[in-house]
Amino acid sequence: MITKHIKIEYVWIDGSTTPEGAPEYKLRSKTKVMMVDDPLKKIELEDIPMWSFDGSSTKQAEPDSSDCLLKPIKIYNDVFRSGNAIIVLCEVLNADHTPHETNKRVDLPEEDECWFGFEQEYTLLNKESRPLGFPEGGYAAPQGNYYCSIGHGNVTGRQMVEAHMDACIAAGIEITGINAEVMIGQWEFQVLGKGAKAASDDLWIARYLLIRITESAGVKVTFHPKLIIGDWNGSGLHANFSNKKMREIGGKEYFYEICDLLGERHAEHMEHYGADNHLRLTGQHETQHINEFSYGVSDRQASIRIPIKVVEDDWIGYLEDRRPASNANPYEITREIVNVLEMVKEPI
Repeated sequence: MITKHIKIEYVWIDGSTTPEGAPEYKLRSKTKVMMVDDPLKKIELEDIPMWSFDGSSTKQAEPDSSDCLLKPIKIYNDVFRSGNAIIVLCEVLNADHTPHETNKRVDLPEEDECWFGFEQEYTLLNKESRPLGFPEGGYAAPQGNYYCSIGHGNVTGRQMVEAHMDACIAAGIEITGINAEVMIGQWEFQVLGKGAKAASDDLWIARYLLIRITESAGVKVTFHPKLIIGDWNGSGLHANFSNKKMREIGGKEYFYEICDLLGERHAEHMEHYGADNHLRLTGQHETQHINEFSYGVSDRQASIRIPIKVVEDDWIGYLEDRRPASNANPYEITREIVNVLEMVKEPI
């Protein structure tokens, strides 16, 4: 009998927390090698078995009852291994097959009407945990020359960033762009997904690929929203979103209604938009203050930016939620936004 070996990398979100007790959302992974009798068979999701792991080592269980389960939910091409290899994103379940409390994906509906485009900012760190480009014991030159810049001294880490973009494409993620950000050593990538689950899943695996690529280079990735206190931009996870009516019919009053509803739920949203976000949302450095809510056309200091193209296209398009921190869980962001869009949903 002819068989083949399939290398399956199971990826999941752990239960790590910050010193203040907020979720930290670290990724974990482990490998299963599975034998398949039919070497020509394409592996589907239903072919991949659930697997257990030691939840007491990931802050998701106690040692005397440590088993947690990994439920495969989406397959990606493995860009790191040769041969038959895949990456599988998983939900975490308790031993009784109920969703684990860290499993925020289970709260999302199965839909593809709401589209999300995430702008994921992050910072690359050297072995001493300094941003790439910051000198030992000091600071880089003030920001101003780094955003979308080129040239030695203005940009660092480009090879890893380019490798990450290529890896996302090869994995099957709809990455739509990359750029150097306002602080040296700070970068951004963008991914687009149709449906809250699809978009969030792809962002998690894009984060995973980035961490794996920088790992081999001896560089660390941080998604902390305000790594360097002072006159430096923080890092966000801007969420561009739309539903079918926004994309096809629109209307100024409709867009304003959505913005007003987002404002009414502002305090609740802040509870789900990432740890240490108060350090970033100060009202400076292209942010609105965390305790304030505003929206405006082409306004990057507002909570919600209405893109100028929306106005030019007779109020058809999308909105940008600029409030989420770079370390936020996209499952929670999309849940909160979908809930608001459901309030204004009308047949079209």
